[in-house]
Amino acid sequence: MIRGVGVRALALVALLLALAACAATAREQRTLHGPTALEVWTASVILRTGREPTFDERHQWNSQLERQISKYLSGHPEVANSPEVSNFTFLRQVAVGMSKEQVLLLLGPPAGTATDPAALETLGRAYWPAIKAGNATEAWVYPLGWRLFFDGVRVVDITQYLETR
Repeated sequence: MIRGVGVRALALVALLLALAACAATAREQRTLHGPTALEVWTASVILRTGREPTFDERHQWNSQLERQISKYLSGHPEVANSPEVSNFTFLRQVAVGMSKEQVLLLLGPPAGTATDPAALETLGRAYWPAIKAGNATEAWVYPLGWRLFFDGVRVVDITQYLETR
């Protein structure tokens, strides 16, 4: 043990070094389940207004989304009876296999889109070979680094690339 330095001080230094190592990292993942509607909506409010949504704003948004989901499910009984309906209805989370219509209902319009193969490859980053094998022809970009890849009208892949500072 170093003289004059307590265990707590050493633990604090170790914690600070660990945090510093994490501070300049990037989160990159390929997943079957993407962002939730709440994550994307909250991020968009923060980006637009510079603050988190208020309780009233969140309540109003939640009520509106609930009505839209109910209306969608009543018009699409095949979705209402599918095993994946819990992602859509309760978790309100985008998942591989969802339609563009479902994604738009949950997340709203994308911040950007791409159909050019070179742009798709750039968005796919390290996962591009696997995404390309899934026949992705279009990508939608959402806040927090989320990228949804489509083959026609269905989500075939989901990635996230988020640089943290």
